[in-house]
Amino acid sequence: MTTAPLRLRLDAAALVANWTLLARLSGAAACGAAVKANGYGLGARGVVERLAAAGCRDFFVATWAEARAIADLGVSISVLHGLRAEDLADRPASARPVLASAEQVVRWRGAGGGACDVMVDTGMNRLGVSPTDVADGLLDGLAIETLMSHLVAADEDVALNARQRDAFAALAGRTTARRMSLANSSGIALGADFHFDLTRPGIALYGGRQRGAHGGIAQVVTPEAQILQRRRVRAGETIGYNATYAAPHDMAVAILNLGYADGYLRCFSNRGRALAGDAVLPVVGRVSMDLTALCIDAAPDLAEGDWVKMAYDLPETAALSGLSQYELLTGLGARFDRVWA
Repeated sequence: MTTAPLRLRLDAAALVANWTLLARLSGAAACGAAVKANGYGLGARGVVERLAAAGCRDFFVATWAEARAIADLGVSISVLHGLRAEDLADRPASARPVLASAEQVVRWRGAGGGACDVMVDTGMNRLGVSPTDVADGLLDGLAIETLMSHLVAADEDVALNARQRDAFAALAGRTTARRMSLANSSGIALGADFHFDLTRPGIALYGGRQRGAHGGIAQVVTPEAQILQRRRVRAGETIGYNATYAAPHDMAVAILNLGYADGYLRCFSNRGRALAGDAVLPVVGRVSMDLTALCIDAAPDLAEGDWVKMAYDLPETAALSGLSQYELLTGLGARFDRVWA
């Protein structure tokens, strides 16, 4: 099998260590894992296999297609986007819908019911039935495994967090739910009264840090790119589309098989960095669809066929690029080989 000139170096030990830290921070609550968007871009199967081996038992995806892709791994799967009519025909036995509207509840009952989860909207105004729906008996008789809600701004110190927590806590005992779940990655850091029975971390599993309690979270993903060509650019010559960079002196330049089609976006033009050992290699010129140029004066021995690491610590790269930590991961494209180490 031919290898691609791009790869994501995925640190399995860091992934497991991050989940272990989040499980410890979750206290008495069980700690699950959000693996939607193909495991936040890492590859959901690889993530589930490693976290299941570490002891994780609850996994969350967005769609039924995502559930089918991991259904043979024998883990518990919650489908966050609920149940459309189109989903009734091909539902893995290991997956439960997270019912989020009165219509979905009716649809589920009409299909014979069974174990399900339910999302309650406590302030996001996205998906979920209302607390009033719960009080009016919409969920009566459902076999609910997990009643859940979702925090609007857990990464900020705002009064809304406590209001949502209190609104959700008021539903305890009002349904047949065996468990209650509110906290995402940042919600875990808000404290024990946000943990309920089950936490649902996502970005922090993969190296995202949004709260002080995430200080021990390790980087999991490092994009690496192969040098397609090494060239010499003379002082005053420009590099890339629209001549946004002019060489201030004669410089050695490496051209990478990496561009915005791979999720390395134009915002990294003249701002991004790569690493070769201890040498820092700045991006020069505009990032194009498939190619990125680096100044490699600091690593003069680099040659065609060599590999470099792209600087991709999530908080630092988010600050540099203006992208969210989530976008930085989920936008990484299919042309990367995913390589677990």
